Amino acid sequence: GQPLGPRRLSLKPVPRLPNMEAFLREALVKVKKQARGCLAPELCFQAVRAATERPFAEGVRRERELFGVLLTSGQAQALQYAFFAERAVHRWATPSGASWSSAAPQPVRQAAVIGLGTMGQGIVTSLVKANIPVVALEQNLEYLNKGRKAVMLLLEREAMKMEGGAQTLDFHNPARLQFTVDFDLMRDVDLVIEAVFENMALKKEIFHKLSKICKPGALLCTNTSALNIDEIASATSRPQQVIGTHFFSPAHVMRLLEIIYGRHTSPTAIATAMQLAKALKKVGVVVGNCFGFVGNRMMFPYVQQAVFLLEEGSRPEAVDQVLEDFGFKIGPFRMSDLAGLDVGWRSRKDQGLTGPSLAAGTPARQRHGQRYSPLPDLLCEHGRFGQKTGKGWYQYEKAGGRTATPDPWLHNFLSQYRDTHRIKTRFIDQEEILERCLFSLINEGFAILAEGIASGPEHLD
Repeated sequence: GQPLGPRRLSLKPVPRLPNMEAFLREALVKVKKQARGCLAPELCFQAVRAATERPFAEGVRRERELFGVLLTSGQAQALQYAFFAERAVHRWATPSGASWSSAAPQPVRQAAVIGLGTMGQGIVTSLVKANIPVVALEQNLEYLNKGRKAVMLLLEREAMKMEGGAQTLDFHNPARLQFTVDFDLMRDVDLVIEAVFENMALKKEIFHKLSKICKPGALLCTNTSALNIDEIASATSRPQQVIGTHFFSPAHVMRLLEIIYGRHTSPTAIATAMQLAKALKKVGVVVGNCFGFVGNRMMFPYVQQAVFLLEEGSRPEAVDQVLEDFGFKIGPFRMSDLAGLDVGWRSRKDQGLTGPSLAAGTPARQRHGQRYSPLPDLLCEHGRFGQKTGKGWYQYEKAGGRTATPDPWLHNFLSQYRDTHRIKTRFIDQEEILERCLFSLINEGFAILAEGIASGPEHLD
């Protein structure tokens, strides 16, 4: 008995749903947590909310308004810029005149990775996922077995995420992935990535060996985060084949691959490394050779300011909170704990900034006439290396744990440290935290640009 005329859904009243308020409240908390600092997800939420509360025509009008806000926002411009910047970095150039337009890559039919620590494991996983056959080498059987286990676990996890699962990765096939302690298996590979820990003498020894064993055209890559590429290349008879490929941890997840050319690196080598980045579905960025290159060099002053803020009265969780609310995925202290505090400590010891080679009588909080904080060194002396030891700037449920909780021991340690050095504790507001960390990061970026280490602002961003 109903009329058969058209019935417009948009004219029907909006149904009232039970528990709507509570549901929306919970949803907003989740959105805010997942999209820290980002405007769009929150405005999308508001549009959905309007659809539940108002008639259709009004809801559509509200959505239009919200979209207008986003369209003209700084974040929209920044996202568009980032989109194009990521594509612009394919067009690389070096001061000597080599560039993407004239250099052709060599094919990479088989690769090798030396060192199966955290970085090596991630790099092997990336190569297997890109269908490049890999030879993975460690110095002895104990390390090899430990590394193999970890790599297999990573690959099982990756396979589960992929359509078709393990069949598509085929990593149990020795023709695709082979573990060894024998350097002779490097004879036929097209490309070697060395991923042992940051020690110049060790890296030079490995590169000297490689230049004797590998075929003449093989590309020799080092996954160093700060060491001088030219010095590593000097240990070989073919410096034109040596290049830095700096992966970021965890290497099978992070999309950035920093590609560092030395004084003698050939254009072909750069093009091949860029092609590799593409095959691994990473964004390759070509940069020059200086201490820390671009990624880590920009991080030094940023993390340093964060530590200075602790000296003056802040806490790790307060600093991280401000930067994460601003939109960083992870604050400087959680990041340090994740990467391992011992990595930076080893580097500072090598530079003579701390440890046994530090000249007697050096003031605790000064190096080379600049302000310096020994806090990270002191934590390492207490065996606090971050997540791997279950204690760093935070405490974790166990060694290797992931959940960071503020540590009363550290708060106490900081107040003793301030007493020792007669630093008056003061309240530091959010704006000061944000500005001091961000401006040091940005300033370092300008310095890198001015020195020609990066060829354009997009490469930095």
